[in-house]
Amino acid sequence: MRTKTATPFLAAMAISCPVTALDTPTTLPQDRHPYSAYARQDFPNQVLFGDTHLHTAYSTDAGMAGTTLTPDDAYRFAKGEMVISSTGIEARLGRPLDWLAVTDHAENLGLPIALKEQDPSLLDSDWGREMAGLFAQGTQDSMRAAIDMYQRALNTLDDPLKDTDFGRTSWHRIIDAAERHNTPGSFTAFIGFEWTPAPNGSNLHRNVIFRDGGDLARRVFPISAYDTEDPEKLWDWMEMVESKTRGRILALAHNGNLSNGLMFDDITLSGEPLDAEYAKRRSRFEPLYEVTQTKGDGETHPALSPDDPFADFETWDKGSFGPDPKTAEMLPREYAREAYKRGLAYEARLGTNPFKFAMVGSTDSHTGLSTAQEDNFFGKIAALEPSADPIRFEEPVIGRLSNEEGKIRASQANAAGLAAVWARENTRAAIFDAMIRKEVYATTGTRIRVRVFAGYEFEKGDLPRSDFAAHGYTNGVPMGADLPVDANGRSPRFLIRALRDPDGANLDRIQIVKGWLNQDGSTAERVYDVACGGRGMADGACDGAVGNTVNLAQATWTNDIGRAILAGFWEDPDFDPEQPAFYYVRVLEIPTPRWTVYDAKFFGVKLRAEDPRTIQERAYTSPIWYTPK
Repeated sequence: MRTKTATPFLAAMAISCPVTALDTPTTLPQDRHPYSAYARQDFPNQVLFGDTHLHTAYSTDAGMAGTTLTPDDAYRFAKGEMVISSTGIEARLGRPLDWLAVTDHAENLGLPIALKEQDPSLLDSDWGREMAGLFAQGTQDSMRAAIDMYQRALNTLDDPLKDTDFGRTSWHRIIDAAERHNTPGSFTAFIGFEWTPAPNGSNLHRNVIFRDGGDLARRVFPISAYDTEDPEKLWDWMEMVESKTRGRILALAHNGNLSNGLMFDDITLSGEPLDAEYAKRRSRFEPLYEVTQTKGDGETHPALSPDDPFADFETWDKGSFGPDPKTAEMLPREYAREAYKRGLAYEARLGTNPFKFAMVGSTDSHTGLSTAQEDNFFGKIAALEPSADPIRFEEPVIGRLSNEEGKIRASQANAAGLAAVWARENTRAAIFDAMIRKEVYATTGTRIRVRVFAGYEFEKGDLPRSDFAAHGYTNGVPMGADLPVDANGRSPRFLIRALRDPDGANLDRIQIVKGWLNQDGSTAERVYDVACGGRGMADGACDGAVGNTVNLAQATWTNDIGRAILAGFWEDPDFDPEQPAFYYVRVLEIPTPRWTVYDAKFFGVKLRAEDPRTIQERAYTSPIWYTPK
């Protein structure tokens, strides 16, 4: 039997080419560079799409309204798995999300689940036993009575379970679900909750998101509106949490269009004028703002931006959660663009800008399903999931006024939105840190990819560069940043690239929205077209509308118009180095069918005259701010 021996070649190699750890250089000589172009690259190189605002059956206004899906279901759905919706429909995303924050309401957290499980901590109170009795009956009238009981408690801010340990089991289950589904590098599951104050029906809700994992989150319990309705007290709580856990958390406000003028008010909730300390704390703890979601779009309003032909988009300016109707005087304190302008004036006066926030979109879905696509919209609540029932279109979802004019119908709900984050990796830390530095943007549900840099040295010839991003970071600043003052007073120059959603519609145009502060203290704005999809441009405006290929009867559209990729170089023609200013990019798609048209085709229902039929999806980047010395 022949024995095996080492081949002469391998033996020779082992002798003549010895390699040991000691022989491997740990650093490169200063005159050499690594072969890999990416060895030392550290700037964000991918955009990750997610949702900062999703409710499951653990939220009372979801679980008591028919939602059965849990945080586990929500994360599985976001990761691309098929789930069965609360009404028994197979549901799946066309493309998975990259990350998700389940943000169930902190107020009596997990009440619907506790009622179903007959939680002892609930049944220890008279209120809990009465609630459980109504829930057990299972009739429409008994459920309505149970919801009314819960609403009365919220209206009076008297927590009926304050002397119990209620909610901690639910909080730990929510944390556990996020920990199970968090897969660094593949999918990020954030731990979070919603703080839901509504003074006199005015929406001041905030979502709170943890950067860290369950080991830190379990050391605290969510603050609720029962504890306080004042955002400044929320910031106190956040400061306490960070001190106690040595972790990081952030809050983001949403629904300014339903705040009755309180979201960006000139006074605090306690009635004091805004001061520098308030401005610093708000900017510190609330770096993000949810500008677009199911309950309408909050970028701007046609009454505030009359020269902007795209200002009237998914506008909710009539309904209210409270008894008071909406008035025109409330609008300037409800919309992002106007808040940005007023923030410049505050910074000139206080030295700090209280409204220096980034923009993101999210869903605020109460179905456990993060569905922001028009052709896959599962409604805001379980009762409005896909169905031929007219309730899907006609149900008043907002508005407690007695007159019809003050109500918002289900057909006006928007299949929106998404939060896009520029990050280096798909992890909690990387995405959270991108939120803190504000390198994020909002979309209305589409997955447009957009990047913008501002600086003073850029040229139009930089647009097609193969190292576009590296050049942008080296010679300028990205979205969400502050543009340094140029010693020579030169005008800012912008490089912008936008790529359509790979499975979506072509792009209509790229725009820059500028706002500034005049010397007399007044503010102004202007929208500039920077690139047009297949059309010419004159005097800062595209030549006409892009057109419309939507076939309403068939719920189809074509990409015969617009462009798949748009890029633009823009230098501010009206720059005054003494004027504070902000700039953000708005990218518009060509018109496509709205979810109402998809539903009408699928279910064979007839739309009413007032039901919207098409939509121009869009993206809003976070601003770049310029502040004179």
